[in-house]
Amino acid sequence: VQLVESGGGLVQAGGSLRLSCAASGSINSITSMAWFRQAPGKEREFAAHVSWSGTATDYVDYADSVKGRFTISRDNAENTVYLQMNSLKPEDTAVYYCAARQTTWGLATMLSSYRYWGQGTLVTVSS
Repeated sequence: VQLVESGGGLVQAGGSLRLSCAASGSINSITSMAWFRQAPGKEREFAAHVSWSGTATDYVDYADSVKGRFTISRDNAENTVYLQMNSLKPEDTAVYYCAARQTTWGLATMLSSYRYWGQGTLVTVSS
């Protein structure tokens, strides 16, 4: 599985950005995709994930720090996951990484649960 993120950039506080993560390769076996972020000098942390199984409704979850401001979604036809980020704050500044997994073992909010990672895209929010 290969993941390529795009959509990062510089935005003022209160603004919006939409990140994209295009997946290719053995994508049919993916069960979850997520966004993690890593701020300067800090550890990588969970932001949002979307999980699915067969025809069941997608399940999404968010970190408390982004809940109500960020929305994760996926376009199955385009093999792409999006992260819509609204009401951005300076503390949202980070490199945002897309991740994917092909199992249901472990919590979908945990970094260690994901095998595949993108290269990251930088989001900078100015005050």
